Amino acid sequence: MGMTIAQKIIKKHLVSGEMIPGQEIAIRIDQTLTQDATGTMAYLQFEAMGVSRVKTEKSVAYIDHNTLQSGFENADDHRYIKTVCKKHGVYYSRPGNGICHQIHLERFGKPGKTLLGSDSHTPTGGGIGMLAMGAGGLDVAVAMGGGEYYIVMPKIVKVNLIGKLNPFVSAKDVILEVLRQLTVKGGVGKVIEYFGEGVKTLSVPERATITNMGAELGATTSVFPSDEITREFLKAQDREEDFIELYPDEDAVYDEEITVNLSNLKPLAAKPHSPDNVEQVEMIGKIKVDQVCIGSCTNSSYMDLMKVAKILKGKTVHPDVSLSIAPGSKQVYNMLALNGALADLIACGARILECACGPCIGMGQSPNSKGISLRTFNRNFEGRSGTKDAGIYLVSPETAAASAITGVLTDPTTLDIPISVSMPEKFLINDNMIDAPAEENNDVEVLRGPNIKPFPINEKLSESIDKNVVLKVGDNITTDHIMPAGSKILPYRSNIPYLSKFCFAVCDEEFSERAKEQGGGFIIGGQNYGQGSSREHAALVPLYLGIKAVIAKSFARIHRANLFNSGIMAIEFIDESDYDKIDLGDNIILPSIISDIENGNEITIENKTKGYTFKGRMELSDRQKEIVKAGGLLNYTKNNN
Repeated sequence: MGMTIAQKIIKKHLVSGEMIPGQEIAIRIDQTLTQDATGTMAYLQFEAMGVSRVKTEKSVAYIDHNTLQSGFENADDHRYIKTVCKKHGVYYSRPGNGICHQIHLERFGKPGKTLLGSDSHTPTGGGIGMLAMGAGGLDVAVAMGGGEYYIVMPKIVKVNLIGKLNPFVSAKDVILEVLRQLTVKGGVGKVIEYFGEGVKTLSVPERATITNMGAELGATTSVFPSDEITREFLKAQDREEDFIELYPDEDAVYDEEITVNLSNLKPLAAKPHSPDNVEQVEMIGKIKVDQVCIGSCTNSSYMDLMKVAKILKGKTVHPDVSLSIAPGSKQVYNMLALNGALADLIACGARILECACGPCIGMGQSPNSKGISLRTFNRNFEGRSGTKDAGIYLVSPETAAASAITGVLTDPTTLDIPISVSMPEKFLINDNMIDAPAEENNDVEVLRGPNIKPFPINEKLSESIDKNVVLKVGDNITTDHIMPAGSKILPYRSNIPYLSKFCFAVCDEEFSERAKEQGGGFIIGGQNYGQGSSREHAALVPLYLGIKAVIAKSFARIHRANLFNSGIMAIEFIDESDYDKIDLGDNIILPSIISDIENGNEITIENKTKGYTFKGRMELSDRQKEIVKAGGLLNYTKNNN
């Protein structure tokens, strides 16, 4: 039986386990990336392991999230990351160089390699034929130290692309269509592989847009073939030697298959407040728009912004619209400046932001109250923009640019201007903002600012746990709900005690104080608990507040792993009707948790307040059982070194 692309890469990197869907496997990691919102914690954890030098082929730290320096906190974190990278063998991308996923695609990504990143949109690398996965910072730290990465062997979904995109219809519309079909839960436990004649019509940046937002499906990752189009992209980046051809076998077997006809696609938008709430732009209608933001790791490539510049050239942004544009990298920014496109963007009235994540993670450009904001980003969760009552729509760069001119949501296919953009034969190469690490056996001093506090470490698991329910939430709780981003909070990513004040504030402003007063407890959740960002803080902060377990109907992959890594148990209801019987404040007991873990997957749970017992499920490998009993991955790693 033939193999898919993902199966081929996994087989080449397999360290232990069998490639049977649902079985735990361990794979070797070739490359890692971190960004500054998660990086400080990842490098603190790496230092705690006592490994002197990273053992990957290439590890890169990017500064792209916390670039707003309104106090010393972000600058101190950047200084810490810079010095710890220089000491331990990690390349450092300076502030202003651009967004991690855009730069990694341009300068470091290699077909057939594995990439693990402390950011949920690391699957962007699948656009160049990598097996690229997002994970928590501790998993990345372990990989940097030479450890394997453990995942459940995924199922493989084939997305058959046929036809060719029409003018003004883009890769963003492709992934929005896949989200419409599969939903934000449809990719859990799966790799999405793109296949078919339509693949040949898509450039690497277009493919990367699609794999980037595969994270919103809950997928382990997404991947495209590495073909002649991949070769041409790498050649234009002066990296043709990194190319390898990578296709699925003709007799490869897939677990699921869907088809997307590119020729039939029309411009789409994800309506508030979920990336799978998708409808055609023309069907939504001409709603008034207050703000347009173009950029993010999804849509800030040279190709994207050249199309935007063509639409905006000679026009003026509507007087009721605030338009901001953030190039994804210094390379993109430089090329726009040299060919005159940047001048066209400035002339139309766009506000040019630095090469960074910016508004995508709530770092500036929050809309006005009850405002409508069109964004070329990947997430439109409630409150993520920094304005809780704003209506955020996810759209393509073409739709965003057209709407910025008209002042209303506009189908860009109604425009009558030339839009085609050719891929450059050669990109502008200038890596002067990427610092190489020092040689081994160096005496580099690692500099820590006063805002960098020790991270919480759990204790060994006790045989019984008796605590109250301190929070009950519904379905599709995101890591933005658990641990919000934004300019007021992100500077404190290295200060868990301070961050704890904001934990679950979007859902229940009294949660943090209640958890502290009661010495921690249990959280009850619905379906797809923990979807969204890979941010490890959504587990570390609850750990600091004493949360012992989350009992939910189901969990998102990365967050489930982060909970276990922190020593917080992720228990699923066997009978989902038990969710409805539990109230805030109920006294819950896990009377024999260690015995339950050792003897199988079923967990006995007593609701002492209501006077009944029910069962939960916690499917763990033998290794995961030892991690939970040790109180988390860091304790387990120390115990086994």
